[in-house]
Amino acid sequence: MSFELPKLPYAYDALEPHIDARTMEIHHSKHHAGYTNNLNAALTGTDLEGKCIGEVLASVSKHSAAVRNNGGGYYNHDLFWKLMSPNGGGKPTGIFLKALEDNFGSFEQFKDEFSKAAATRFGSGWAWLVKLSDGSLKICSTPNQDNPLMDDAEVKGTPILGLDVWEHAYYLKFQNRRPDYISEFFEVVNWEEAFKRFQD
Repeated sequence: MSFELPKLPYAYDALEPHIDARTMEIHHSKHHAGYTNNLNAALTGTDLEGKCIGEVLASVSKHSAAVRNNGGGYYNHDLFWKLMSPNGGGKPTGIFLKALEDNFGSFEQFKDEFSKAAATRFGSGWAWLVKLSDGSLKICSTPNQDNPLMDDAEVKGTPILGLDVWEHAYYLKFQNRRPDYISEFFEVVNWEEAFKRFQD
């Protein structure tokens, strides 16, 4: 069984004016499709063939750079699309909001810390809100297409929220203004999806 490019849960223009349609189309149909196809090719003939993406990432350090980069690219983008919504933005409620307040002091402090992690990631990579094995929440960033599910990740845990800070995610609209892109991301965050991941 090979991996397939997942369909977006909304139209390419659904996140405008925050995330533009042309970026979404290229990001999904070219970049994510490329990671998907390259992952399938990298897994062919290995002992990872037929395994789920979680199993691939859990032993990624034992395999090729192609498996790492494309496995991460496949998973990260699949999650990224779900974590945005035309009806997103605002802030979470209930126990999820309380968890953010307990771990970071306030929702605003969480946003500031997450935004800083995204803005200061040198080069290409991702910013993450991660649920650790003890139930606490931590913010980190990873290079390239790495993520907290990888067996050799510096911060290991369940990704709750992830933001793509590769230039292909924002350069058509924002050019070098990554902080503006980060700010617009918070206008479309799907807190319901993040809460599901927090509960799981």
